[in-house]
Amino acid sequence: MDLLFFHRRLRCLVIVELKLGDFSYADAGQMHLYLNYARENWMYANENPPVGLILCNRKDEAIAHYALEGLPNKVMAAEYQMVLPDEKLLAAELERTRRTLEQRKLSGDDPNSINEHDPV
Repeated sequence: MDLLFFHRRLRCLVIVELKLGDFSYADAGQMHLYLNYARENWMYANENPPVGLILCNRKDEAIAHYALEGLPNKVMAAEYQMVLPDEKLLAAELERTRRTLEQRKLSGDDPNSINEHDPV
């Protein structure tokens, strides 16, 4: 286990595992061990079950799908990049995301909107 956070809005522990190599089914098993331990030993009654995030150099979609699908714990695998994308590409992606969020906000379908009564 490399990083441990508490997500206030989700009310759960978030366990992050950083992998220098490619994602493997063994990484999923290791994360499930961490999640089961955290659920039994660190989780309070008023919290949701912990979630796991595996950040790796590269993931094969098929391996990730079969290694993570159907298991009782919530685990996600994602690739990380060693360098930022080109500035124009990054600006275009930010603009696309901004427009998507604006549309969600206008339609009232914004699951990430901040309620003024939510603790920060």
